Amino acid sequence: MTVAVFSLIAAVIVFAIASGVVGREAHRLDAVAPRVVYELDVAVQYVADHLPEETQARLTMDELASMLRSHLNWMAERDLLPRDVIDRPQDIEVPVIVDDMTFAAHLLAQAEALNIEVLDDVDVVNVADAHMAYLAAIGAVGPRAED
Repeated sequence: MTVAVFSLIAAVIVFAIASGVVGREAHRLDAVAPRVVYELDVAVQYVADHLPEETQARLTMDELASMLRSHLNWMAERDLLPRDVIDRPQDIEVPVIVDDMTFAAHLLAQAEALNIEVLDDVDVVNVADAHMAYLAAIGAVGPRAED
């Protein structure tokens, strides 16, 4: 009889400790935003799926991947990408604002440098918009800034 009582008390204590630890960790993980993972293959497919048919017809997947790599390089040159992988909020004193038109102008210049001659300005803007939509979908960018 006493063994059963002590076993029951031990089980209740172990359950209480385990519940406390699991609850604390769940609360801690809920307070930290999930890590954003950028995968180029997934980004290329997402952007390709969200382009108008006219742009899709004029752009190969390799050319699109080159343009997206160029965008990532452009962001890295301006310190818009984290230097290391972290699981904590960024300490940003001033919000970083990226102008879509500046990025589109960069992509247009890069398309010429990459010998992607079949694109026109509208195609480049479509790629820029779709890539920014992908970054927003994975949580890599915040909300649009107000004027």
